[in-house]
Amino acid sequence: MSARWGRPNSLIIVIAAGIACAIMPMKPVWLDTSVLTGILSLISLSAGLSYGQAGILSMAQGSFAALGAYAAAISATRFGLPPYVGLAFALVLPGLVAWSIARLVTRMVPLATALATLALGSLVEIVARSWDSVTGGYVGLSGIPPIQSLENPAAFNLLVWGFVCAAVLLYENLMHSPYGRALNTIRHDRTRATADGVAVAPLLSAMLALSAAMAGAAGWLYAHYITYLSPQSLDTQTSISALLMAVVGGADYILGPVLGTLLLNMLGKLLPAQEAQGLFFGGALILILLVARDGLLGLFTRLLTLSRSGAAETPTAVAKAIKRCESGVAP
Repeated sequence: MSARWGRPNSLIIVIAAGIACAIMPMKPVWLDTSVLTGILSLISLSAGLSYGQAGILSMAQGSFAALGAYAAAISATRFGLPPYVGLAFALVLPGLVAWSIARLVTRMVPLATALATLALGSLVEIVARSWDSVTGGYVGLSGIPPIQSLENPAAFNLLVWGFVCAAVLLYENLMHSPYGRALNTIRHDRTRATADGVAVAPLLSAMLALSAAMAGAAGWLYAHYITYLSPQSLDTQTSISALLMAVVGGADYILGPVLGTLLLNMLGKLLPAQEAQGLFFGGALILILLVARDGLLGLFTRLLTLSRSGAAETPTAVAKAIKRCESGVAP
């Protein structure tokens, strides 16, 4: 498939998004779930890019989405700027924040990186709660205008999944480029990457900034869809959920975060309470770590490889048995 279609992951997500956009408008509940799932998929993709490919265990992807959402909300409500101008701010602000801390956090071991980015997320929440004149404090910002000509939820659903398709295409093109191959080397052996002439620190900084901008785009979509934003809208819990979904689906695979988001978000909707949802997410993570450490896509790939190798070995075994029979040797 990869040889015939240069970007198989992009093709798959375009087909899946087309089916979703055709079916989900049949019921308002389905449509709302589809929009929120697409937004969360963008945040999970950003976690997959930073952790699965660059090896940066970031716990601030939800906070980067919050920065993008606040940039969009403030530019629209305080300054009256058009939503698409707010999109530029939503991409640039999280990217700059991520770039500014990247040189520090990418030198740390994964646990220290997780704690440092978690602290950044807590700082963003504190600023959002305390800066009343700008962020609205605990009350939040209301009256965020919807995107013109996209007030219809079905049209907005198309926009959201268009963003997801664009993010997957960008992700896949990146991983097929020399930068993607350099990232693969860095993830497995930074010393060898440095010896090969890879500029490790600038490349990791760029990847964290790119993943933050991707999360900021999700925040922009969230702000203009919900039309209300508070410090609890995109908090630390969102960061943890996005990372969990990426790991469950397969953080090393391009479509792994999207698969994890679809499964956990859809199944989570069936649970009766928020507490049960947290229990379900924790149980899913433990199960994945025990059964499929590479995520669901990793498990599927491994099973597919085993089945192909078994099918290839069967004719060889039969031929050997026939040869033994012809030579009079007992099998």
